[in-house]
Amino acid sequence: MTDPAPAHGAAAAPATAPSALRTGEDGVVRCAWANGDPEYRRYHDEEWGRPLRDDERLFEKLCLEGFQAGLSWITILRRRPAFRAAFNGFDVDRVAAMTAADVERLLGDAAIIRHRGKIEAAIGNARVTQNLGEGLGELIWSFAPPARATRPRELGDVPAITPESTALSKELRSRGYRFVGPTTMYALMQSAGLVDDHFAGCHRAS
Repeated sequence: MTDPAPAHGAAAAPATAPSALRTGEDGVVRCAWANGDPEYRRYHDEEWGRPLRDDERLFEKLCLEGFQAGLSWITILRRRPAFRAAFNGFDVDRVAAMTAADVERLLGDAAIIRHRGKIEAAIGNARVTQNLGEGLGELIWSFAPPARATRPRELGDVPAITPESTALSKELRSRGYRFVGPTTMYALMQSAGLVDDHFAGCHRAS
Protein backbone atom coordinates (compact mmCIF):
# COMPACT_ATOMS: atom_id res chain seq x y z
CA MET A 1 0.00 0.00 0.00
CA THR A 2 1.45 3.33 -1.03
CA ASP A 3 -1.09 5.87 0.19
CA PRO A 4 -0.13 7.93 3.26
CA ALA A 5 -2.15 8.08 6.45
CA PRO A 6 -5.04 8.04 6.44
CA ALA A 7 -4.62 4.81 4.56
CA HIS A 8 -6.75 5.95 1.61
CA GLY A 9 -5.45 9.53 1.46
CA ALA A 10 -4.75 11.09 -1.91
CA ALA A 11 -1.43 12.87 -1.46
CA ALA A 12 1.21 13.41 1.15
CA ALA A 13 1.14 16.69 3.10
CA PRO A 14 3.05 18.19 6.02
CA ALA A 15 1.91 16.83 9.37
CA THR A 16 0.32 20.06 10.54
CA ALA A 17 -3.26 20.71 11.58
CA PRO A 18 -4.21 22.90 8.55
CA SER A 19 -3.18 20.12 6.14
CA ALA A 20 -5.63 17.66 7.68
CA LEU A 21 -8.72 19.52 6.44
CA ARG A 22 -9.74 21.21 3.24
CA THR A 23 -12.85 23.07 2.13
CA GLY A 24 -14.19 21.68 -1.11
CA GLU A 25 -15.66 23.53 -4.06
CA ASP A 26 -19.07 22.83 -2.53
CA GLY A 27 -18.09 24.70 0.63
CA VAL A 28 -17.95 21.52 2.74
CA VAL A 29 -15.02 20.90 5.07
CA ARG A 30 -13.59 17.42 4.64
CA CYS A 31 -10.49 15.42 5.39
CA ALA A 32 -7.97 16.92 2.97
CA TRP A 33 -7.36 13.69 1.05
CA ALA A 34 -11.02 13.57 -0.01
CA ASN A 35 -11.28 16.83 -1.95
CA GLY A 36 -9.07 16.11 -4.93
CA ASP A 37 -11.42 13.89 -6.93
CA PRO A 38 -15.25 13.58 -7.13
CA GLU A 39 -15.12 9.82 -6.51
CA TYR A 40 -12.91 10.35 -3.45
CA ARG A 41 -15.45 12.88 -2.13
CA ARG A 42 -18.33 10.45 -2.62
CA TYR A 43 -16.39 7.64 -0.99
CA HIS A 44 -15.39 9.85 1.94
CA ASP A 45 -18.91 11.19 2.48
CA GLU A 46 -20.86 7.97 1.96
CA GLU A 47 -18.61 5.04 2.92
CA TRP A 48 -15.34 5.70 4.68
CA GLY A 49 -15.67 5.21 8.42
CA ARG A 50 -19.29 4.03 8.34
CA PRO A 51 -19.77 0.70 10.16
CA LEU A 52 -20.18 -2.17 7.70
CA ARG A 53 -21.01 -5.68 8.90
CA ASP A 54 -22.49 -7.33 5.81
CA ASP A 55 -20.41 -10.42 4.98
CA GLU A 56 -20.59 -10.04 1.20
CA ARG A 57 -19.68 -6.36 1.19
CA LEU A 58 -16.85 -6.99 3.64
CA PHE A 59 -15.57 -9.74 1.36
CA GLU A 60 -15.63 -7.24 -1.50
CA LYS A 61 -13.65 -4.71 0.53
CA LEU A 62 -11.19 -7.40 1.59
CA CYS A 63 -10.58 -8.29 -2.05
CA LEU A 64 -10.35 -4.70 -3.24
CA GLU A 65 -7.91 -3.79 -0.46
CA GLY A 66 -5.76 -6.69 -1.67
CA PHE A 67 -5.91 -5.46 -5.25
CA GLN A 68 -4.96 -1.98 -4.06
CA ALA A 69 -1.66 -3.10 -2.54
CA GLY A 70 1.07 -1.10 -4.26
CA LEU A 71 -1.41 1.18 -6.06
CA SER A 72 -3.45 4.28 -5.25
CA TRP A 73 -6.92 3.74 -3.83
CA ILE A 74 -8.51 6.01 -6.44
CA THR A 75 -7.39 3.48 -9.07
CA ILE A 76 -9.51 0.85 -7.33
CA LEU A 77 -12.51 3.11 -6.78
CA ARG A 78 -12.65 4.03 -10.46
CA ARG A 79 -12.50 0.37 -11.44
CA ARG A 80 -14.87 -0.96 -8.80
CA PRO A 81 -17.82 -1.41 -11.21
CA ALA A 82 -15.55 -3.46 -13.48
CA PHE A 83 -14.32 -5.51 -10.52
CA ARG A 84 -17.90 -6.22 -9.49
CA ALA A 85 -18.74 -7.37 -13.00
CA ALA A 86 -15.61 -9.52 -13.23
CA PHE A 87 -16.09 -11.16 -9.83
CA ASN A 88 -19.83 -11.80 -9.96
CA GLY A 89 -20.71 -9.02 -7.56
CA PHE A 90 -18.26 -10.56 -5.06
CA ASP A 91 -20.76 -13.27 -4.23
CA VAL A 92 -18.56 -15.58 -2.16
CA ASP A 93 -19.90 -18.85 -3.59
CA ARG A 94 -19.64 -17.69 -7.19
CA VAL A 95 -16.11 -16.37 -6.72
CA ALA A 96 -15.08 -19.60 -4.97
CA ALA A 97 -16.36 -21.55 -7.97
CA MET A 98 -14.14 -19.69 -10.42
CA THR A 99 -11.60 -21.83 -12.26
CA ALA A 100 -8.17 -21.56 -13.83
CA ALA A 101 -9.93 -20.65 -17.08
CA ASP A 102 -11.56 -17.72 -15.30
CA VAL A 103 -8.17 -16.59 -14.04
CA GLU A 104 -6.83 -16.55 -17.60
CA ARG A 105 -9.93 -14.68 -18.79
CA LEU A 106 -9.52 -12.03 -16.07
CA LEU A 107 -5.85 -11.62 -16.92
CA GLY A 108 -7.08 -10.34 -20.27
CA ASP A 109 -9.59 -7.90 -18.74
CA ALA A 110 -8.02 -4.44 -18.99
CA ALA A 111 -10.83 -2.94 -16.89
CA ILE A 112 -9.47 -4.50 -13.69
CA ILE A 113 -6.00 -4.96 -12.18
CA ARG A 114 -4.42 -7.79 -14.17
CA HIS A 115 -2.27 -9.36 -11.47
CA ARG A 116 -2.33 -13.15 -11.37
CA GLY A 117 -1.45 -13.40 -7.70
CA LYS A 118 -4.18 -11.00 -6.65
CA ILE A 119 -6.80 -12.63 -8.86
CA GLU A 120 -5.93 -16.07 -7.53
CA ALA A 121 -5.92 -14.69 -3.98
CA ALA A 122 -9.46 -13.33 -4.38
CA ILE A 123 -10.65 -16.76 -5.49
CA GLY A 124 -8.72 -18.53 -2.75
CA ASN A 125 -9.99 -16.09 -0.14
CA ALA A 126 -13.56 -16.83 -1.22
CA ARG A 127 -12.95 -20.52 -0.64
CA VAL A 128 -11.52 -19.81 2.80
CA THR A 129 -14.56 -17.65 3.58
CA GLN A 130 -16.89 -20.49 2.63
CA ASN A 131 -15.31 -22.66 5.29
CA LEU A 132 -14.84 -20.16 8.10
CA GLY A 133 -17.47 -21.67 10.38
CA GLU A 134 -18.48 -18.10 11.30
CA GLY A 135 -19.44 -14.97 9.44
CA LEU A 136 -16.62 -12.94 7.91
CA GLY A 137 -18.07 -9.83 9.53
CA GLU A 138 -18.15 -11.51 12.92
CA LEU A 139 -14.49 -12.48 12.55
CA ILE A 140 -13.30 -9.07 11.34
CA TRP A 141 -15.29 -7.11 13.90
CA SER A 142 -13.91 -9.22 16.74
CA PHE A 143 -10.68 -7.25 16.19
CA ALA A 144 -12.29 -3.81 16.37
CA PRO A 145 -10.34 -1.53 18.75
CA PRO A 146 -11.96 0.59 21.45
CA ALA A 147 -13.30 3.91 20.21
CA ARG A 148 -10.79 6.74 20.20
CA ALA A 149 -11.00 9.12 23.17
CA THR A 150 -10.28 12.05 20.84
CA ARG A 151 -10.35 12.56 17.10
CA PRO A 152 -7.14 12.88 15.09
CA ARG A 153 -6.21 16.46 14.27
CA GLU A 154 -3.06 16.03 12.20
CA LEU A 155 -1.99 13.53 9.57
CA GLY A 156 0.60 12.20 11.98
CA ASP A 157 -2.17 11.25 14.43
CA VAL A 158 -3.40 8.49 12.09
CA PRO A 159 -1.35 5.28 12.13
CA ALA A 160 -0.67 2.99 9.19
CA ILE A 161 -0.59 -0.12 11.38
CA THR A 162 -2.06 -0.84 14.81
CA PRO A 163 -1.87 -3.82 17.19
CA GLU A 164 -5.43 -4.70 16.17
CA SER A 165 -4.71 -4.62 12.43
CA THR A 166 -1.60 -6.71 13.02
CA ALA A 167 -3.60 -9.24 15.03
CA LEU A 168 -6.34 -9.36 12.38
CA SER A 169 -3.75 -9.89 9.67
CA LYS A 170 -2.14 -12.70 11.61
CA GLU A 171 -5.49 -14.41 12.21
CA LEU A 172 -6.60 -14.13 8.59
CA ARG A 173 -3.27 -15.47 7.35
CA SER A 174 -3.54 -18.40 9.73
CA ARG A 175 -6.90 -19.20 8.14
CA GLY A 176 -5.40 -19.13 4.64
CA TYR A 177 -6.21 -15.61 3.44
CA ARG A 178 -3.70 -13.81 1.23
CA PHE A 179 -2.92 -10.12 0.59
CA VAL A 180 -4.08 -9.26 4.10
CA GLY A 181 -1.03 -7.55 5.60
CA PRO A 182 -1.32 -5.31 8.69
CA THR A 183 -1.34 -2.05 6.70
CA THR A 184 -3.96 -3.40 4.30
CA MET A 185 -6.06 -4.53 7.25
CA TYR A 186 -5.88 -1.12 8.89
CA ALA A 187 -7.15 0.41 5.65
CA LEU A 188 -10.00 -2.12 5.77
CA MET A 189 -10.73 -1.13 9.37
CA GLN A 190 -10.94 2.51 8.30
CA SER A 191 -13.09 1.77 5.27
CA ALA A 192 -15.50 -0.54 7.11
CA GLY A 193 -15.86 1.70 10.16
CA LEU A 194 -14.06 -0.42 12.74
CA VAL A 195 -12.17 2.81 13.32
CA ASP A 196 -13.32 6.33 12.51
CA ASP A 197 -10.35 8.41 11.41
CA HIS A 198 -12.23 11.48 10.13
CA PHE A 199 -10.26 14.46 11.37
CA ALA A 200 -11.69 16.85 13.95
CA GLY A 201 -13.51 19.54 12.00
CA CYS A 202 -14.49 17.30 9.07
CA HIS A 203 -18.21 17.41 8.37
CA ARG A 204 -18.31 13.63 8.79
CA ALA A 205 -16.78 13.75 12.26
CA SER A 206 -19.61 12.76 14.57
